[in-house]
Amino acid sequence: MLTLYVDQERWQAHLDSVVATVPGLVPVAKGNGYGFGVPRLAELAQDLGADTLAVGTYAEVPAALEHFGGDVLVLTPWRPFEVRASYSGRLVHTVGRTEDLDGLATASRDTDPDAGGRARVVLELMTSMKRHGFTPAGLRAAADHLAGVTVEGFALHLPMSHGSHLGEVERAITDLVASGIDTRRLYVSHLTDGELAALAASYPDFEVRPRIGTRLWLGDRGALRVKATVLDVHEVERGDVFGYRGRSAPKHGHLLIVSGGTAHGIGLEAPTGGATMRDRAARVAKGGLDAAGFVRSPFTVGGKQRLFAEPPHMQASMLFLPAGAPVPVVGQEVDVQVRFTTTTFDQISLV
Repeated sequence: MLTLYVDQERWQAHLDSVVATVPGLVPVAKGNGYGFGVPRLAELAQDLGADTLAVGTYAEVPAALEHFGGDVLVLTPWRPFEVRASYSGRLVHTVGRTEDLDGLATASRDTDPDAGGRARVVLELMTSMKRHGFTPAGLRAAADHLAGVTVEGFALHLPMSHGSHLGEVERAITDLVASGIDTRRLYVSHLTDGELAALAASYPDFEVRPRIGTRLWLGDRGALRVKATVLDVHEVERGDVFGYRGRSAPKHGHLLIVSGGTAHGIGLEAPTGGATMRDRAARVAKGGLDAAGFVRSPFTVGGKQRLFAEPPHMQASMLFLPAGAPVPVVGQEVDVQVRFTTTTFDQISLV
């Protein structure tokens, strides 16, 4: 078993603290639900008193609508090929192109006339992320294509780089006002508490709604522990052949077979830009380990991160423990460091 243990009391205290600190919070539950699953986070968002839940894609909408009673905001912009789109009256679409305003209005009217025939939308502006959204000129043009939709607000998805985003947000607000579109609700991502407070003070006529996922669900890592079960232990001598690829043991020690493989997200890694010299040096060092056939695993045994004996399997991983290292027994659990947004757990245990 690859198990996520949650200190329920500590985690709940953290969730309550974030809700109390961030007015207008919109919880985000997308992808694998930050390791917890979208249904579980949807129910938690309901318990936290949220009136809106943000999801990443339309594939996540059904689970969100089933487990959350408020509005569900889809962060990925609507496109005409999105055949899984639901047109529930509780669904709020993100739109960043003029042609999609017209297409969404038609699709909503034809698919679910009982919903009032008007899709609810958030208009996303292009930011320095350069991912989705209207340019200032495009937003002004969009003002003539709103007859078939109900505008719930604007959205800004900002980068996570260092430094203040206030200047960019203030310029965007100027563009919003210049568009003449009659809404003063603004959904934002990746602003600090200080930046949110400054916006509230400078623009009291705007309702700022921060969309927060990682900080909310994973902000207190001390409340979360991941453990893998030891499935088997084998003593090996130098030169003994093992594994799918017939590798040889480098010296006397033990092979440890533990729960957690590529199907769980173990051994998978997102690309990194290597923003600092330290980051780049670490990548070079890791590349040297890879070339030599020694790759550090995320599993900790006897207080040390152990090496993969070979690349992780689909459901389990094989580790090498050198002679002298403490050898756990079958059924014992060992600690694992994981990236929660790419990990699927066999079970979640509240303790």
